[in-house]
Amino acid sequence: MNTKKIPEFKRTEYWKKKSLRRKGAWRRPRGKHNKLREQIKSKGVKLPKIGYGADKRYKFLHPSGYREVLIKNIKELEKVNPEKEVVRISAKVGKRKKEEIRKRAEELKIKVLN
Repeated sequence: MNTKKIPEFKRTEYWKKKSLRRKGAWRRPRGKHNKLREQIKSKGVKLPKIGYGADKRYKFLHPSGYREVLIKNIKELEKVNPEKEVVRISAKVGKRKKEEIRKRAEELKIKVLN
C-alpha cells in the first residue's frame, strides 16, 4: 500500500476559533495579505498540492486494499472477483433484497462493506 504520509491540512487561523479545529474543515486561504496564501514558510500550515496525490496503483482502492464495486442486484454480484474486489450495496436497495444479496455474497465468499 501507499506509505506516503499526507499532512493534516488546517484552515486559516484555525487556532482562533474552536469550530475550525475539526478535521475536513479546510478552505482555500484568500485575501490580499494572507500569509498562508503567500505560502510563507514560518506560518507552518501546509497547503494541498499536486504532489500529495495518491499513487496510481492505489488511487481508487478501499483502505482494505480491495477495489470497491457498487451493486444494485444479485446479477451484478455474480460478476465480482472476490480476490480483488469488495462489494458495497446501493442505498436504494430495500431491506429484503439486501438480505438476499448478503446471503449470496456469503456463498460466493465476497466481502460486503455495508
